[in-house]
Amino acid sequence: MNQFVQIATRPEDDVALTEREAVLDFTGLGEDELIWARLDRDPFPDLPLEEIAGIILCGSPFTVSDPAEGKSAGQLRAEAEIDRVLDRVIAHDIPFLGACYGIGTLGTHQGARIDRTHGEPLGAVEVTLTADGREDPLIREAGLPETFTGLVGHKEAVHTLPAHATHLASGRTCPVQMFRIGTRQYATQFHPELDVPSIIERARAYREHGYFSPDEMEDVFAALRDESADEAPRLLRAFATLFSR
Repeated sequence: MNQFVQIATRPEDDVALTEREAVLDFTGLGEDELIWARLDRDPFPDLPLEEIAGIILCGSPFTVSDPAEGKSAGQLRAEAEIDRVLDRVIAHDIPFLGACYGIGTLGTHQGARIDRTHGEPLGAVEVTLTADGREDPLIREAGLPETFTGLVGHKEAVHTLPAHATHLASGRTCPVQMFRIGTRQYATQFHPELDVPSIIERARAYREHGYFSPDEMEDVFAALRDESADEAPRLLRAFATLFSR
């Protein structure tokens, strides 16, 4: 049986487990269909390429555009491992979906300029599909409307895409909310693995990480509770459906 792989880089076990549960829920995959790879501490599993149905990479407290000298040993190890995985993903056309941290890692690997120009605080934003996005097979499988709500909270973002990337979705503050490389490698700036309750839970765990002022936390959460962001997670189910073999 071909399996999907979920890459995690969160050092906190409780947060990593919550993320794992969310990906299982939104993809509809069973435990035996989704290998969990904790690259913050272990190498990527040694799987034959033909047995990998697809790879999902979720968010992280890491920031790829920070200078190497400011990164922890764990982050440097994880990023080196992700870069090695992405070499295989691109060379062998393995389906890939990276969320938030995934847009920084895939973008960097493919020559995008990633910096802090278009960072966004924790919150809900309007995401609009481009013309290419409206025709994209994964987005069509997910049934996303032309405009939908995405949940965000990131310090860095794509500043400039390489010419060979396909821009799929944009936002007012962050121009690149989703892109594709080739036909099967995707990255989103918004979080398709989170709904409003889960992003609030995640934010509590990272309240001191600079995504928002801790003094304003409850106000930010109150604003989020007024939002509905149930459409973006359809991408995970669509990814599992489209690339199951």
